[in-house]
Amino acid sequence: MNPMKLTASFYQQFDADYTREVPAEGYGGWQQEEIELAPDHTALVVMHAWEAGTMEQWPGWRRCVEYHPRALKILAEVFPPLLATVRASPLPVFHVVGGRDYYSHLPGYQRAVQLAGPSPEFQQVTKDSFLERLEQFRGEKVFVGARNRPDVDEGWKELTFAPQAVPVGQEGIAENGHQLAALCRAHGINHLVYIGFAINWCLLMSPGGMVDMGRYGVMCSTIREAVTAVENKETAREEREKQQALWRTAINSGFVFGLKDFTKAVESLPMGN
Repeated sequence: MNPMKLTASFYQQFDADYTREVPAEGYGGWQQEEIELAPDHTALVVMHAWEAGTMEQWPGWRRCVEYHPRALKILAEVFPPLLATVRASPLPVFHVVGGRDYYSHLPGYQRAVQLAGPSPEFQQVTKDSFLERLEQFRGEKVFVGARNRPDVDEGWKELTFAPQAVPVGQEGIAENGHQLAALCRAHGINHLVYIGFAINWCLLMSPGGMVDMGRYGVMCSTIREAVTAVENKETAREEREKQQALWRTAINSGFVFGLKDFTKAVESLPMGN
């Protein structure tokens, strides 16, 4: 199949200029060029695109997860046309799940388990009373806060796919990198394009995220308009954590694509099955 040609954003992390007061200001920085992707080896990954209730249902959850309104906007405006375009193309769609079991009855997950076999088990270190007290302190003072904990715990019990992100047919569903890598091998995939929430947290660090898949030799890219980030008090107004995460993706994992560029490139491919 002919390659997909599209504009990609990348970050030129050289050359530091030591004649400057700040040598890093000599870097080339953000740039764009047309690149080619192999449709036979590329898949879209929808990660942690959850239905997580409303502000009225779980106000405590919303008090500590501030990106929820941005995620809802992306789910409503970006996901439907993007997923429709990819599903009409040869590119497979995979899903990375977690939180609780809302997916094990689906054929796409059962196939991933069959392909991957048993997932590795990790034996955790032994906790002592000091560690338990430190964890309690962090839970009360750092995240999620003592008064928010009941809402968060109850909300997790009802976690499921967002309506706009429900798997279709036999689309592969993985709960960790072991299973996602098995899906990649079965489909001949070596480049994953991630969408979902959040780009600097789950998509980066959770099982099946970019760091995890980098260990399997998979290139991991993203679509700028199809993600948001966990922000803090100092960064939220300008979404600076999202910008930092896009930079990290471009440096460590792959490329950053614009929604229109990616969609146009996919639309140029022959229709999928």
